[in-house]
Amino acid sequence: MLKIEHLGIAVSNLEESIPLFEQLLNTPCYKTEAVDTEGVKTAFFQTGESKIELLEATNEDSPIKKFIDKKGEGIHHIAFDVDNIEAEMKRLSALGFQLLNETPKEGADNKLICFLHPKSTNGVLIELCQEKR
Repeated sequence: MLKIEHLGIAVSNLEESIPLFEQLLNTPCYKTEAVDTEGVKTAFFQTGESKIELLEATNEDSPIKKFIDKKGEGIHHIAFDVDNIEAEMKRLSALGFQLLNETPKEGADNKLICFLHPKSTNGVLIELCQEKR
Protein backbone atom coordinates (compact mmCIF):
# COMPACT_ATOMS: atom_id res chain seq x y z
CA MET A 1 0.00 0.00 0.00
CA LEU A 2 1.39 3.33 -1.05
CA LYS A 3 -0.38 5.86 1.18
CA ILE A 4 -3.71 6.80 2.69
CA GLU A 5 -5.59 7.88 -0.42
CA HIS A 6 -8.55 9.35 1.45
CA LEU A 7 -10.75 9.25 4.52
CA GLY A 8 -14.43 8.73 3.78
CA ILE A 9 -16.86 10.65 5.99
CA ALA A 10 -20.58 9.89 5.96
CA VAL A 11 -22.73 13.04 6.03
CA SER A 12 -26.47 13.61 5.95
CA ASN A 13 -26.37 16.63 3.64
CA LEU A 14 -23.57 17.53 1.21
CA GLU A 15 -24.95 21.03 0.62
CA GLU A 16 -24.46 21.81 4.31
CA SER A 17 -21.26 19.82 4.79
CA ILE A 18 -19.25 21.13 1.81
CA PRO A 19 -19.02 24.73 3.09
CA LEU A 20 -18.20 23.46 6.59
CA PHE A 21 -15.28 21.35 5.31
CA GLU A 22 -14.11 24.13 2.97
CA GLN A 23 -13.79 26.36 6.03
CA LEU A 24 -12.30 23.64 8.22
CA LEU A 25 -9.68 22.55 5.68
CA ASN A 26 -9.18 26.03 4.18
CA THR A 27 -9.47 24.60 0.68
CA PRO A 28 -12.29 24.37 -1.87
CA CYS A 29 -14.13 21.20 -2.77
CA TYR A 30 -12.51 20.24 -6.08
CA LYS A 31 -15.04 17.70 -7.28
CA THR A 32 -18.52 16.32 -6.65
CA GLU A 33 -19.67 13.11 -8.25
CA ALA A 34 -22.52 10.59 -8.03
CA VAL A 35 -21.71 6.89 -7.85
CA ASP A 36 -25.07 5.34 -8.66
CA THR A 37 -23.90 1.75 -8.13
CA GLU A 38 -23.07 2.61 -4.50
CA GLY A 39 -26.06 4.90 -3.94
CA VAL A 40 -23.94 7.92 -2.98
CA LYS A 41 -23.01 11.45 -3.93
CA THR A 42 -19.43 12.38 -3.10
CA ALA A 43 -17.44 15.56 -2.57
CA PHE A 44 -13.63 15.64 -2.52
CA PHE A 45 -11.09 17.88 -0.81
CA GLN A 46 -7.30 17.69 -1.30
CA THR A 47 -5.31 17.84 1.95
CA GLY A 48 -1.59 17.45 1.26
CA GLU A 49 -1.03 14.06 -0.38
CA SER A 50 -4.35 12.69 0.88
CA LYS A 51 -7.99 13.55 0.38
CA ILE A 52 -11.21 13.80 2.35
CA GLU A 53 -14.30 12.30 0.70
CA LEU A 54 -17.73 13.27 1.97
CA LEU A 55 -20.46 10.74 1.20
CA GLU A 56 -24.22 11.37 1.14
CA ALA A 57 -26.77 8.61 0.52
CA THR A 58 -28.92 8.94 -2.59
CA ASN A 59 -31.40 6.19 -1.74
CA GLU A 60 -32.78 4.20 1.19
CA ASP A 61 -30.68 1.11 0.32
CA SER A 62 -27.39 2.98 0.29
CA PRO A 63 -24.69 1.67 2.64
CA ILE A 64 -24.19 5.29 3.72
CA LYS A 65 -27.86 5.62 4.73
CA LYS A 66 -27.58 2.40 6.76
CA PHE A 67 -24.32 3.61 8.35
CA ILE A 68 -25.78 6.98 9.38
CA ASP A 69 -28.95 5.34 10.71
CA LYS A 70 -26.86 3.00 12.86
CA LYS A 71 -23.89 5.16 13.89
CA GLY A 72 -24.64 8.74 12.88
CA GLU A 73 -22.44 10.96 10.74
CA GLY A 74 -18.71 10.39 10.94
CA ILE A 75 -15.72 8.51 9.60
CA HIS A 76 -16.98 5.73 7.35
CA HIS A 77 -13.79 4.26 5.86
CA ILE A 78 -10.06 4.59 5.28
CA ALA A 79 -8.91 4.18 1.67
CA PHE A 80 -5.41 3.09 0.71
CA ASP A 81 -3.78 3.74 -2.65
CA VAL A 82 -2.40 0.58 -4.30
CA ASP A 83 -0.39 -0.02 -7.48
CA ASN A 84 -2.20 -3.20 -8.53
CA ILE A 85 -5.62 -3.68 -6.95
CA GLU A 86 -6.11 -7.22 -8.28
CA ALA A 87 -2.76 -8.40 -6.87
CA GLU A 88 -3.48 -6.69 -3.54
CA MET A 89 -6.95 -8.28 -3.37
CA LYS A 90 -5.42 -11.70 -4.04
CA ARG A 91 -2.70 -11.16 -1.42
CA LEU A 92 -5.13 -10.02 1.27
CA SER A 93 -7.65 -12.75 0.49
CA ALA A 94 -4.91 -15.39 0.82
CA LEU A 95 -4.06 -13.93 4.24
CA GLY A 96 -7.68 -14.42 5.35
CA PHE A 97 -9.08 -10.91 4.93
CA GLN A 98 -12.71 -10.90 3.81
CA LEU A 99 -13.28 -8.97 0.57
CA LEU A 100 -16.69 -7.39 0.03
CA ASN A 101 -16.36 -7.77 -3.74
CA GLU A 102 -14.52 -10.44 -5.72
CA THR A 103 -13.45 -8.13 -8.54
CA PRO A 104 -12.61 -4.42 -8.53
CA LYS A 105 -15.57 -2.05 -8.95
CA GLU A 106 -15.84 1.39 -10.50
CA GLY A 107 -15.53 4.05 -7.80
CA ALA A 108 -15.50 7.81 -7.60
CA ASP A 109 -12.59 10.03 -8.62
CA ASN A 110 -11.42 7.77 -11.50
CA LYS A 111 -10.67 4.80 -9.24
CA LEU A 112 -11.09 1.04 -9.21
CA ILE A 113 -12.06 0.00 -5.68
CA CYS A 114 -12.53 -2.94 -3.34
CA PHE A 115 -13.70 -2.92 0.26
CA LEU A 116 -12.55 -5.23 3.05
CA HIS A 117 -15.15 -6.35 5.58
CA PRO A 118 -14.71 -4.60 8.95
CA LYS A 119 -15.06 -7.96 10.73
CA SER A 120 -11.66 -8.91 9.33
CA THR A 121 -9.99 -5.51 10.00
CA ASN A 122 -10.72 -4.78 13.69
CA GLY A 123 -13.99 -3.00 12.91
CA VAL A 124 -12.59 -0.55 10.34
CA LEU A 125 -13.99 -0.51 6.80
CA ILE A 126 -10.94 -0.48 4.50
CA GLU A 127 -11.07 0.52 0.84
CA LEU A 128 -8.38 -0.30 -1.70
CA CYS A 129 -8.07 2.24 -4.55
CA GLN A 130 -6.21 2.13 -7.82
CA GLU A 131 -6.17 4.94 -10.36
CA LYS A 132 -7.83 3.74 -13.58
CA ARG A 133 -5.28 3.38 -16.37
